[in-house]
Amino acid sequence: MKDVTPLEKERQQAEAGREKAEDSRKEAEQFRRLSEEAREVRDLHREALEACRQERELLREAAEMARAAAEDARLATDAARHAAMEAVRTTAETMAATVVQMHAVEEMRRTLREIRDVNKLDVQ
Repeated sequence: MKDVTPLEKERQQAEAGREKAEDSRKEAEQFRRLSEEAREVRDLHREALEACRQERELLREAAEMARAAAEDARLATDAARHAAMEAVRTTAETMAATVVQMHAVEEMRRTLREIRDVNKLDVQ
């Protein structure tokens, strides 16, 4: 084996230190890149959460509008049902009045026939 001079030994140690420093620099750069990627992922996640929150708010507003529309439709249906019931009641009342009038007309016809028959007898 060859004896290593102190200068050679110092140079080897310096080279080993440079290699170690270079490895540490590379490792630090890798950590920096990983940190940057993690920051980008965190920002994307935050944006996605905000988009979800906005979508949820839009859906809540749409649900509220649908609920209000359904309530309006229920009220309109109720009003239409009451109007239909009133129309049926009015029709029934009109038909009853018509029947009464038809009986009166029939009674008048009978009376007129009787008068005519009496007049025919008087004429002969």
